[in-house]
Amino acid sequence: MTKILAPMVRVGTLPMRLLALDYGADIVYCEELIDIKMLQCKRVINEVLETVDFVAPNERVVFRTCERERERVVFQMGSADAERALAVAKLVESDGGMGAALLSDPDKIESILTTLVKGICKPVTCKIRILPSVEDTVNLVKRIEKTGIAAIAVHGRKKEERPQHPVHCDVIKAISEAVSIPVIANGGSHDFIKEYADIETFEKATAASSVMIARAAMWNPSIFRKDGFCPLKDVMQDYIKYAVRYDNHYTNTKYCLCQMLREQLETTQAFEMGDFYEEITAIFEAKKTSLETKTQDEDDQMEDPDVIKMAVRFDKREYPPQITPKMYLLEWCRKEKRPQPVYETVQRPLDRLFCSVVTVAEQKYQSTLWDKSKKLAEQAAAIVCLRTLGVPEGKLCEGENHLINKRKRGDQELLISRDHGEDPAEPSHKKANFIEDTSDINVLKMPR
Repeated sequence: MTKILAPMVRVGTLPMRLLALDYGADIVYCEELIDIKMLQCKRVINEVLETVDFVAPNERVVFRTCERERERVVFQMGSADAERALAVAKLVESDGGMGAALLSDPDKIESILTTLVKGICKPVTCKIRILPSVEDTVNLVKRIEKTGIAAIAVHGRKKEERPQHPVHCDVIKAISEAVSIPVIANGGSHDFIKEYADIETFEKATAASSVMIARAAMWNPSIFRKDGFCPLKDVMQDYIKYAVRYDNHYTNTKYCLCQMLREQLETTQAFEMGDFYEEITAIFEAKKTSLETKTQDEDDQMEDPDVIKMAVRFDKREYPPQITPKMYLLEWCRKEKRPQPVYETVQRPLDRLFCSVVTVAEQKYQSTLWDKSKKLAEQAAAIVCLRTLGVPEGKLCEGENHLINKRKRGDQELLISRDHGEDPAEPSHKKANFIEDTSDINVLKMPR
C-alpha cells in the first residue's frame, strides 16, 4: 500500500512534505500551483539552503524543493491550457514528478494530459473529483487512462460537496475496477482515517492501490507512522525545525501550526528552541559568508585596470522598438571598418546575476552593475562602450534614430531603383555613409 500526502493549499510546502516523509509517507504532493503563476518564476539554485527555488518577480519563493524529496515529490499544477501546462512541466521536470488538477471538461482534460505525457520524461498523474453520476465518472476516467498517464487520484466527493459530506467509496471502487492504471483514493479523513490502521480500511473500501491523505495529515503528519501517533508537541517541534532549516515564510509556518493545534489554539505552547534557531542561523551565515567570499574572488578575477567601467543598466523602455545599444555598436564598428564587438559574460553562483565585458578595437568595456540576464548584461556593456566613444546609443531622447531612418530609406531606395529599372542587387546599406549635422547627432545620408 502506497501512502501519499495530498496536495493542500498553504499546507503542502517543503517543511510539511519532509515531515510526512519522515513519518512514513511514500509520496508527497506540493500544494496546487497555478500554471500562469509558475511561468513567471525563475529557477534558482539556493546554495545557502541547498534547495532549488522557483522565485516570482516580487522575489517571493513560490515553490521550494530539495534533494531529500527529489524522487518522491509530485509537483501539483492547476491548468486549463495544454501549452502552458507543458511549459511549466518542462520548467520543473528535473526537480520532481508531475501531477495535474483538472476541470470537468473531457476534451480539455484529454488535451492537457496528452500534451504532458508526450512532452516530458517524468510520469504524469492527475487528480479529479467525481461527477454527478457513476457512469459519467467511469467514462471520464477511461478516457483519461487512454492519454497514457501513470495513475489517477480520485477525490470521492462531487465538486459542490464539502469535507463534512460522506465520501463516495462506491464510486472510487467502481473506477478501480474499471481501469488498469493505479487508482489513488482520496477524501477519507472525515469518515475513515483516524489512525494509521484506518488507511488500510479506506484502501479496501475503495479497492484502490494507494491512499492519499489530506486533513488527517494536516492535523498530525505522524498519521503515516506505522507505530502510531507521536505526541503533538514533538510533531510541532519537528515541523518548526524544518521551517527554520529551510527558511519557510513565517505566515505559512504559523498557519500550519494552527491547523495542528485545532481545538488547543488557546493553550500555551513552549518549545524552547532558541538554541536550535541560533545554531541554524550561525550555519547559514557561515555558508553565506563563504559563498560571498567565493563570489568576491570571482569578481576580483574580473578586475582589470585596462577595462573601462561605468555603473549603467539597459532599460528597453528608453529605446525604440527593436533598437538596442548592441545594434548601434555593431553599426559603428562596421562604419569604422573594425572587427565586430566580442562579448564575454559570466554568472555569479550566489545570486545568479550576470556581468559582461565587451571588447572593441582591443579595448574592454564593462558595467559595474550585475543584471538578471545575459542579454541585459551585454546591452549594458555596449552602453559603456558607446558612451566612452561619444557615439549615440539609440535612446529615444537622442532624437532622430539613424538605424530606423536607415531601414526606411533603404526600403525607399529599393522601390525607386525598381521604378527606374536599376539593379537593386547591391544592398542600400552598403552605399551609406555617416555625416555630422549641426545637432551633433549622427544621421544616415543616402546617395540621391
